[in-house]
Amino acid sequence: MRITTSLALALAVIAAAPLAAQDRSAFKPGPVLTEFGAHAPVPGVAQLPVDTEFAVAFDVTTPAAEGSANRGFESAARFLNMHVANGVPQENIRLAVVVHGKAALEVLTNAAHAANAAGGGGDNPSAKLVEALLEADVRFILCGQSAAAYGIKPEDLIPGVEMALSAMTAHALLQQNGFTVNPF
Repeated sequence: MRITTSLALALAVIAAAPLAAQDRSAFKPGPVLTEFGAHAPVPGVAQLPVDTEFAVAFDVTTPAAEGSANRGFESAARFLNMHVANGVPQENIRLAVVVHGKAALEVLTNAAHAANAAGGGGDNPSAKLVEALLEADVRFILCGQSAAAYGIKPEDLIPGVEMALSAMTAHALLQQNGFTVNPF
């Protein structure tokens, strides 16, 4: 029996599929954000010292998949939950999410999102996550240059979202205040 190259490739992909499957059953949200930021315990990793401090900026330019909350925003939620769950007091964690590019549309109120032609109409699928993070003292800073490009006015923003001259400006100022940029 002779197997063609394309058939062999298809069989290899099918055989590898179970190896690539992820088991997300251990991932749970909380303790800070109970609806967002699922994380898993890691056996063998000790609790972090209670005097650990973080000042981390997340750079988010990639828009969310249609109908989903933004993955970059979700990363900030996961960072917060996972570190509090592992012994770092919440007050020792300072997070900022710098938003630019098309992701700028995901810090709009539902009404502004629906009215913005680039937003595709309808409610903002990231709004509840942004509001939960703001409630947990995570800063959201919108690039003013992106806001200008998408016709976003300050009154269009979810209450609590800040606007900077640019994302570059926001990152420079955050770095001067001891923030590191999360590369994920």
